[in-house]
Amino acid sequence: MTIRHLHQLLHPRSVAVFGASDKPGRVGTTVWRNLRSGGFQGPLSPVNPRLTLLDGQACHADVQALPFTPDLAVLCTPPHTIAPLVAQLGSRGTRAAVVITAGLAPEQKQAALDAARPHTLRLLGPNCIGLLSPHGGLNASFTQANALPGELALVSQSGALLTALLDWANAERIGFSHLVSLGEHVDVDFGDLLDHLALDRQTRAILLYIESISSPRKFMSAARAAARVKPVIVVKAGRASAGMQAAASHTGAMAGDDIVFDAALRRAGMLRVDTLKELFIAAQTLARFRDNASGELMVMTNGGGAGVMVADAASASGVALAQLSPALMARLDAVLPANWSRGNPIDIIGDAPPARYVATLQALFDAPQAGAILFAHAPTAIAPSTAIAEACVPWIAQHPGRVMSCWLGGDTVAPARRAFEAAGIAGYETPEEAVRAFALMQTYRRNQAALRETPTASALAEPDLAQARGLIDRALGAGQVWLDELDTKALLASYGIPTVPGWRVLPTPDAAAEAAARIDGPVVLKIVSPDILHKSDAGGVRLNLVGSDAVHHAARAMLEGLALSHPKARLDAFNVQALVQRPDAHELIVGAHVDPSFGPVVLFGQGGIAVEVIGDRAVALPPLNRALARDLIDRTRVRRLLAGYRSRPPADLDAIADVLIAVARMLADLPEVAELDINPLWADDRGVLALDGRVRLCAAQPAGVARFAIRPYPAHLERRVSWQGRALLLRPIRPEDEARHRDFLDAVTPDDMRLRFFQAPHRLSHDELARLTQIDYEREMALIAVDEDQRTLGVGRLVRDPDNIEAEFALLVRSDLQRQGLGRRLMQALLDHAAAQGTQRVVGHVLRENQGMLALVRSLGFEVRPDADEPAHVLRVSRAA
Repeated sequence: MTIRHLHQLLHPRSVAVFGASDKPGRVGTTVWRNLRSGGFQGPLSPVNPRLTLLDGQACHADVQALPFTPDLAVLCTPPHTIAPLVAQLGSRGTRAAVVITAGLAPEQKQAALDAARPHTLRLLGPNCIGLLSPHGGLNASFTQANALPGELALVSQSGALLTALLDWANAERIGFSHLVSLGEHVDVDFGDLLDHLALDRQTRAILLYIESISSPRKFMSAARAAARVKPVIVVKAGRASAGMQAAASHTGAMAGDDIVFDAALRRAGMLRVDTLKELFIAAQTLARFRDNASGELMVMTNGGGAGVMVADAASASGVALAQLSPALMARLDAVLPANWSRGNPIDIIGDAPPARYVATLQALFDAPQAGAILFAHAPTAIAPSTAIAEACVPWIAQHPGRVMSCWLGGDTVAPARRAFEAAGIAGYETPEEAVRAFALMQTYRRNQAALRETPTASALAEPDLAQARGLIDRALGAGQVWLDELDTKALLASYGIPTVPGWRVLPTPDAAAEAAARIDGPVVLKIVSPDILHKSDAGGVRLNLVGSDAVHHAARAMLEGLALSHPKARLDAFNVQALVQRPDAHELIVGAHVDPSFGPVVLFGQGGIAVEVIGDRAVALPPLNRALARDLIDRTRVRRLLAGYRSRPPADLDAIADVLIAVARMLADLPEVAELDINPLWADDRGVLALDGRVRLCAAQPAGVARFAIRPYPAHLERRVSWQGRALLLRPIRPEDEARHRDFLDAVTPDDMRLRFFQAPHRLSHDELARLTQIDYEREMALIAVDEDQRTLGVGRLVRDPDNIEAEFALLVRSDLQRQGLGRRLMQALLDHAAAQGTQRVVGHVLRENQGMLALVRSLGFEVRPDADEPAHVLRVSRAA
């Protein structure tokens, strides 16, 4: 179940409360009275077999006695009654229920789900506060107050926090479209509500309080779709992780629960904040500044102290203050006293009258570098704050989305603050809060940009899957849990990752010395032991050994030391390899780990033996491409070193990105890979080199595509076809196809573009093209026909509704190739895909004048009838998948 019948849940026309009561202190009493006091205009009915009247209204004994079939039922009855009530309500025709009741045993929850499923009746809860939809006067909850109507939707796993947020929001006069307490979310969850709220016209932004995610792929799919439409802002409880304590690998130790959750939100284009107050600060800021692309802040203030506070806060938050151009300096010199600050923050001096504020604002509004302005005012006796506000509001109103305000003080500045608020000017209590809001806006823009960025292709060749599969199968067959270093390097090499070759020899000093004699130059000696994972810590690595005698001596000393420190450890072999010397190389770590919630993740950071102490790392969810891999690199401190400094040249970032991409693909291809470390991975201007690594295997297959939180590219849908004597590849579209897709659309005539998009043709923007090429394979498909020159000749699209009942198609073939059978090939491929996905019907909307398309769909068995919304111009076509 997904969004089916959520309209009845959030916008019901009638409501019945089961367990409504007249006894003080009962949940049923509070819910009933809240519902009556909220202003709901539809039929309401209490249900309680003990009562015949409740608050002067007829009270009914059971479901059958109700005078109407309620859209929404609110259940406040004992746990053992929930499943039977759900079954009766479903049979009566109710399609949504809020289960307020707490204390349901697991078998009682399952019984309620089983009772709801045949009727597709949606269950919110159990053990929840309920829900409020203020625009409809609905308060189906036991909150302490009604909510104000507004444009923010709040979904919370914690009922207590929802009531606290409601109380705070009422004090701040913040309104909501919906407030929903999920409770134990046996049915309706974050994914369902994100899908619904993304399309809800009353909701401008979505606020989430999250404690855990039970269906990560569903959540990520819905979150990515919603975040493209409106801001989604998240508070996540539990930044500290207990899950890192038992990890065996460096990656497992450093890829904690919270950093993975952060990576998931970033990948989905959402914004994470740290506190409940920031939740609303971010919502207000994005509402007013979402389209402001300024990366720097300009500050004007009437006090040096306030300016210093802003500058300190900006430095701490990584916010850049804009530089004043010579033209702006001259303009300000003309309107400000000689002792003004002549820099940013712009101190217009404490004796400033209203006219000086206005003149400064006018100068800043004309300056390109002042895209975002923080107006900070401290009260003085020279000019009343109210007079300053009244003078400034008309000018600020002409430049919406450019000014943030901070009126420092209390009662003295309260009227000025209200005047700004009434004019829609964002206000903040302190300079630090304003700067934090600007920093949040920058983070949101970065996340959105990553969501829409066009990647480039990796330079790595296709992996040798047969070799990789053979390594894994042999190791599992031998009962190995960890691949040793040499097998790990062989696995990495099969994915095109450069490694240092080594020789596996018997664990004796003679064998090690004999191997070293065959190597020209210094060598490295390492132990190979399934019982010692961190070789350096155990004294199992010796570097820069010159000559056989030195290797023999080092091997003997190593064996003696291990006999004392690890007497029970098995020693399978020595690994002897040439010493590689690349003095400009950086030591990095690349790893993989399977998170309990979001599945496989990829880690990158600064490597070496102190990797966990340094703690410089970032993680990302696979699949990866170069854009996403570069973003992962950019989120670490070592990135600044990789850029080069003094005589040290920049490292090859694309080569590093390609290693990350290869590891992400490995997680998809080889589901038995549970953990992986490449440490160190050397990187310099010559490329990358894996010096050491380890892989943990698990026959239970914890990785693999099935565990990815984001569905990767479905390569299995690729197929080669012959058309008009030409070899074509039909395949799903990829983000890397954006440039080719623009070339394809440029080859389509304006009239064909109008028939496809139902509007006057225009050259699509990057964001529009990104939306067409960066699709979520979990819920939509775009199949393109590509010729041998990698040119796109046609595209067929299919977008499924969240319930997989209907999928809407769209078809476009290059204008000079139409009426040659390519459209039929693409359309049949779409129908085959819909059938494979279990979609019930395929539908489309076609302009009446598009006779070619109408002839095609009729020949494929589509029904054609006038569209309900635009019958004069549009036809709706449909057929069973």
